[in-house]
Amino acid sequence: MFNDIGALELLTLVVLAVLVFGPEKLPKVIQDVTRTIRKIREFSDSAKEDIRSELGPQFKDFEFEDLNPKTYLRKQLAEGNDDLGLKEIRESFDLRKEMAEVTDAVNGRESAPAAPAAAAAGAATPDLLKKPAAPAKDERPPFDADAT
Repeated sequence: MFNDIGALELLTLVVLAVLVFGPEKLPKVIQDVTRTIRKIREFSDSAKEDIRSELGPQFKDFEFEDLNPKTYLRKQLAEGNDDLGLKEIRESFDLRKEMAEVTDAVNGRESAPAAPAAAAAGAATPDLLKKPAAPAKDERPPFDADAT
């Protein structure tokens, strides 16, 4: 419930409680708060049991935490339900291989699997990663009068 409260924050809350309620009333306030939390938990547990009993025996394994979408998806993916073919997708996607190919393309190198495909294509496909050849000194770049 309070997983994200650090030691400094807890100490600040304790000092604030002592200042607000005083050292004499603080134990009584703590008892009242714990009693209220206990009653809320009992009410919640009884409501869950009432709902389970009304749903019937086919929902005996029903957990209310499964209503959270994150929990439901995590449970469905972890159990290995492969109705959608997710296992094949996970196995076919190799992030390291993809990143190596992208890195090679950025650096201008050819990756090992792409080399035979590039050789088979020959000169028919231009290499977009290569810099265009610089024009000769006497050759002027094309002039477009409409562009200026």
